[in-house]
Formats: sequence, C-alpha cells, structure tokens
Amino acid sequence: MATTPRIRTVALLGAAGSGKTTLTEALLHRAGVLTRVGRVEEGSTVTDHEPEEIARGQSLALGVAPFAWTTGHGEYDVTLLDAPGSADFVGASDAAVSAADLALIVVSAVDGVQAGTHTAWRAAADAGLPRIVVVTKEDKARADFRRVLADLRAAFGEGLVPLELPLGEETAFTGVADVLSDEGLAYDADGHHHSEPLAGSIADEEHRLHDEVTEEIVTHDDAQLERYLAGDVPSADEQLTTLAQEVTAMEAFPVLVVSGVTGVGVDRLADLLCDLGPDPSDRSVLIGARAVSVKPDPTGPALVHCFRTLADPFVGQVTLFRVLSGTVRPGDRLVNTTTRTEERVPGLFRLRGKEHLPLDSVPAGRIGAVAKLTGTPSGSLLADRSGPGASATIPQHHREPVFGLSLEPVSQSDDDRLSAALARLTAEDPTLSVTREGDRTVLRGLGDTHLAVALDRLARVFGVHVSTSPVPVGYRETIRRPVEAEGKVKKQSGGHGQYAVVQLRVSPLPHGSGFEFVDAVVGGAIPRTYIQAVHKGVAEAMASGGPHGYPVVDLRVEVYDGKSHSVDSSEMAFRTAAASGVREALQAAGTTVLEPISHVSVTVPSTAQGDVMSDLSARRGHISATTSLDDGTVLIEASVPQAELARYVLDLRSLTGGRGELAIEPDRFEVCPDHLVPA
Repeated sequence: MATTPRIRTVALLGAAGSGKTTLTEALLHRAGVLTRVGRVEEGSTVTDHEPEEIARGQSLALGVAPFAWTTGHGEYDVTLLDAPGSADFVGASDAAVSAADLALIVVSAVDGVQAGTHTAWRAAADAGLPRIVVVTKEDKARADFRRVLADLRAAFGEGLVPLELPLGEETAFTGVADVLSDEGLAYDADGHHHSEPLAGSIADEEHRLHDEVTEEIVTHDDAQLERYLAGDVPSADEQLTTLAQEVTAMEAFPVLVVSGVTGVGVDRLADLLCDLGPDPSDRSVLIGARAVSVKPDPTGPALVHCFRTLADPFVGQVTLFRVLSGTVRPGDRLVNTTTRTEERVPGLFRLRGKEHLPLDSVPAGRIGAVAKLTGTPSGSLLADRSGPGASATIPQHHREPVFGLSLEPVSQSDDDRLSAALARLTAEDPTLSVTREGDRTVLRGLGDTHLAVALDRLARVFGVHVSTSPVPVGYRETIRRPVEAEGKVKKQSGGHGQYAVVQLRVSPLPHGSGFEFVDAVVGGAIPRTYIQAVHKGVAEAMASGGPHGYPVVDLRVEVYDGKSHSVDSSEMAFRTAAASGVREALQAAGTTVLEPISHVSVTVPSTAQGDVMSDLSARRGHISATTSLDDGTVLIEASVPQAELARYVLDLRSLTGGRGELAIEPDRFEVCPDHLVPA
C-alpha cells in the first residue's frame, strides 16, 4: 500500500541577488523535475517567468515550485515559495511566510548579511516560522563561508548551528564536510556525492565543530545529555531527530552551504529541509479576533487561506491557497468569511512556475491553486458555510504604500477600462492602493520599481496604457480675515430671467474645522426653498478653489440677507449668486495657503539614526519622538510636510543601506511659508 508523502512548505527568503531562484532551479533539477537547469540571465528559470522579471533579471512576484523527494526517513511532497528579495515587493514575501511552515533564509557567500537578510529574518520571526539558513554561491570569487557565519551569528545570535563546512572555496568548492557524521562528501559533476575521509586542517576544524554542535544538540534532550556525559555519543540520526525538535521550537537555526550552479550540497539541502522541517500537523494557525487555533485535519470542515492572487492573461485570476483544515475538491461551495460571497470551486491544480498541474483534491496543509474566484482577493478565508471557520477572519499584515504616481489614460478606451484593471491589480497585490484625488487617479505602492512593474502589467495583461506624473501636493486655502460680500445674478433676455442676491459674512475657522454654513436670514428675504441652493453654491465655490487655485477649507459662511424675484428667481440663480459671493469674499480678504503635514514613522539601525534625523530636519521635519527597540533599531517619529516626501522612501533606503522601514500617514494642515507657495 502506497504511503502518503509528508508535506513540507518552504518560503525562500533573502536579499535580492542572494541566489534564491538559482537554488530553486538546482533543487528542481536534482529532484528530476527539470532535465536542464535554467538561468536567471537567460530568462529560462521556472519561477521567474513573467516578462517583467525576465527583462529586469530579478524576481518580482511569488514563484511556486513543488517537487517530490525521498530521504532515508520517507517520501516528501515539497513546495518551494520563491519570494522576491527587493523591498518594493515585500508583499510577496509576506504572502510566502503566511503560507509556509519553514523559512529558508538564503545568504550569498560573497555578499554576506545584507539589508534583505535582516528583513527576511524579521519577517520569518514575526510569523513564528522555524528557520534554516543556507549560504549560496560558495563557488564564486570572494566566497567566504566562515566570514558569513561570523556575520550571521553577530546579527542573529548564537542559536545558529553550522551543520556543514565547505571543502574548498570559490572555484575549488567541491564538497562539504558533514558535521554530524564526521565525514566528507565529495560531489561529482552530476550533483551526486560520495564519502571520503577528511584530512589536514579541515579535519581538525570539523572535529572541533562536531564537538560544539553535538554538545549544543544534546543539551536539549535529557536522555541524550545523560548518555553523552557518560561517554556514549548519540548517533548522527539521533542528533538529527533532536535537532528537528529544536528547529520546530525555534531554539536552533541550522546553517548549510551549497552552490546552486555546480549542484554541490543541493541534495543535502533537500534532505535536511525534509528531515528538519516541521510537518503541518506540528503547527496550528490562529484565526479570528479571539485567535482560535486551527489544526490541519484533512477530515475536518474545509477552511482555506487564499494567500495570493495572480493575473493570468489566459485564464484570468488565479488564486493560490493553503488548506488549513479539511479537504477541498472541485465543485465544493465555500463562503468568503469577509464578504460573505459564495464561491464555487472549479478545477484544482498546483502551479510550478507558469505550468498548471491538475489535482483531484487538496488536503489540509497543502498548497493549491484555482482560477476565477473573482470575489476572493488576496488574504481572504474561504470556509464551509456550516463550519466553525465561517465567521472567522485571518489577521492581515498590511504594508502601507509610501510612493505614488498620478495616472492619466492615454486614450478614451484606456480611460473606460482603467478602473476595472486597477481593481484587478490591487486584488492581486494588496500593497498597491488606488485613490481619487480631485480629478486625478493616484496609484501608490512601496517604491518606484513596484509601480513601474505594476504599470507594465497594466499594459501587458489588461491592455490599459497610461502616462504618469508626480502626485500633486494637496494644498488647501483658507480666508485670511472676516469679510462681508454680496453675490448677485441679474439676467433678463426675454421670458423668464435669472435673479438672486445673497449677502454673506465669510470668516476663517480654526485649522481642521472644515466648513460651517449658517442660515441667519430673517423675514423671508431669501425664501426657505432656496437656502439649500445657497449652501450648494458655497460648497461648489470652495471646491473649485480660491485665488491660488486650491480647494478652500476651514470656512464659516453666514447668509444673513438677500433678495429674490417671484418670477425670475430659481435654485440655479441662488447657487450661482452664492458661489460668486464666496469668490468675491476670498478675493477681497485674501487667502492663506495650507500645506498637508504627514506623520512619519521611520525604523532604522541605530548607526543610521543621526543621518536620518538630520535628513528629516532638512526636509522641514519636526522630530516628535525617538524610541530604541529591542532588536538594535530606532523608531523615529516626525511631522514632515507632504511636499518633502515625494521620493523619501528611495532616499531613506540610500541613507540606511536598504534597512530603513517607513510608514506615512496624513496628519493635519499647517500654513505654508509664503516663499514656498507654488507659483
């Protein structure tokens, strides 16, 4: 009787250029899925298949790559989630960690610990994911495993447990020393290895490391520790079992070394992902406001986490999902727990890059995909209507957009389709947002590359073309002093004319007060039926802008008198007269331009604190607080004019070596200095 393979879902995280996609190719090739290893430079890899990725030579979206693997402990169904390393596409990394059971932190032996490494480690830790670290590119010039290991320990603590040492480095990297078994593994050209004795300095180093690692592992198991102290050293397999428990408990983080290009160490990596990685049954998912724990029971009621949606030019929207409980089959009807929309599940498949692999069912713990769930955006839960999860939601980690562009459709056809296309884009990627600001459509995201890729996809996938410009600063105006004004309309051209006179007192209100309309008319000077028209006329004049052309705010308008005509007066006449009166008042009293002020929160390494604070001050920012955090970073909070923040996220990354994190929230309006008022 065939056994059911055990499930491993692994998120590949790390800095851009650390070798995640090349490593994915090597694992697929070594597993027999591929007959030829693709290359990022050639645009031939499985997970980087979108035209935008091929053109830029980097991962921009979440790639999925399943393969089967067998170790001495059984058969495994492994799904790799290859996440981009760029800060602009961190939303895809968030999706990966939300669906994985294990994070594989990929670090280049050449570049070492980078800003993206810190981001990856923190993302996995925040998600409560066990971690394994793999040092790649050991075959490249300037590769230095020992330097990288020291940097990893300095950055992330002593819980890092090296299970391998490289045999040779750079072009001489031909094998690894297995620390647990005390043997050398030399690799052939086809990626297979054979044992060989260790000799010389590497043997001495390996033996010392073997003793250190063995002591570290046995201290977490009382029975093994007692045996060890009695002189009976547990076998490599016994230590591996104990280490797997430590990995799941996040007490130990193994470190491995490979070359994705030559294949050295790749099979060992696959073995250890399976043998050390946690099973889905070892991890429960917390859902709902009361954090209800959900166990991955294949026989339970269906509960599905739709963690990412993709726009496929051939089949439309593709939803990637993980089954948290139950088993999903074609034809099932599930309800979206947020929108209450019922979805019928059509044919199921799993993705391998852009390839669709049909499935009959998807049991708890496994990743699947389905097309045309149009009412289910990224981050949704689907559940059996009668199941306990039908009223639950899953906690969402939102990345607030910090960079924007104003969009202008190229043609009328583009204008007609723009709204629907942008809705599809934002359903696919929740880190994008769309707003209407005046008569403009504004697209915001996490950086300039993020938006450039989104607009490329807008054109390629949806056929909508736009031109872009910087987002205009949302200046406002308010009147400088109280003033009285009269608005009148007197037109007679045969038949009914237009007649209305409105007397207004216009005065400023405190900042942030908005608009106050006061009806002080007595004696029927303006009939009651026209007061609402006066109100509308005032509001229209404020919205159309003051002398500087910006919308008017913080205004008190009192209508206290006026005149009407029994035949020629109308709502339109009083609206026009009121608008004219407001414009006259603004022109007579003059206006003050107000600029929007944003609350900025910046998290940076403590070493960059001074540079960042100086830069914020140079942007007319006022620092309100600084807080030292436990991880060695500093949270800086400041109030900064919006006009100074258009490209701040890009400048912040430059100042902090990519380690700065930014959040911007609209706060208030303040008077803009006269010399900075746009002409």
